[in-house]
Amino acid sequence: MSAQNTRLGILLMIATTFVFALQDGISRHLAGEYNTLMVVTVRYWFFAAFVMAVAARKAGGLGRAAATSQPILQIFRGLLLAAEICVAIYGFTLLGLVESHAVFACYPLLIAALSGPVLGESVGWRRWTAIAIGFFGVLIILRPGFGVFSPYALIPFASALMFALYGLLTRYAARRDSAATSFFWTGVIGALVLTPVGLYSWEPMTGFDWTWMITLCVTGALGHFLLIKAYEVAEASAVQPFAYLQLVFASAVGVVVFGEVIKLPVALGAGIIVAAGLFTLWRERQNA
Repeated sequence: MSAQNTRLGILLMIATTFVFALQDGISRHLAGEYNTLMVVTVRYWFFAAFVMAVAARKAGGLGRAAATSQPILQIFRGLLLAAEICVAIYGFTLLGLVESHAVFACYPLLIAALSGPVLGESVGWRRWTAIAIGFFGVLIILRPGFGVFSPYALIPFASALMFALYGLLTRYAARRDSAATSFFWTGVIGALVLTPVGLYSWEPMTGFDWTWMITLCVTGALGHFLLIKAYEVAEASAVQPFAYLQLVFASAVGVVVFGEVIKLPVALGAGIIVAAGLFTLWRERQNA
């Protein structure tokens, strides 16, 4: 892999995290005004259309993209991600972007911890130590026992756990299916399952909020496109650490747009989580 490609991959990952942070800010605004399920459903309609358009342009078209020998696994992956997005956006409306993303940043540690039982991978004592330190960071953010702990703070943790399991199942699916196939099933299953509940919870939207909704859909498709390109031009291990910048960008949106405050325990805990996560990524690259 050339240095130029690696640099391009890093730039694309930084752009991806920026776009996804904007998407989270728009999601927080819309879910604060309308039913979360309705917002996610419209987002998924656009996502499914984007996925099918990408698949149709590749050799073999939609038929090849949909072909899988493990449909149950692919369906479960699609359901899990759709549910995770609903939980995450609901958490934004209750906790804000800063605290939600600070806790959610522990998902790479959850992936490392669960890679043994789910994928049969070995996790050495160094990574287990980093995982334990990272979860100490989560406890600093949540501050249980200090009187200010809110059970709402467990929502982004549940979201992180669901996203980690989704990531592990995606790795498992990759043993027999292409990335294009997993991407296709993710978008289509999510749209199919959310459509009934989205229509049931439908609320009339103002004209200006439809502009935000369209922007949300476009940023979703753009973010996934940039992410795909980042992994195409550079090794995943080289660009993955820069995914943590989403925490920085989303926190900036939370502070500037929504007037959120970055509390010292949140900043300290997030720093510990990110440091532990970067160490686990480094160890994974060393082992590879």
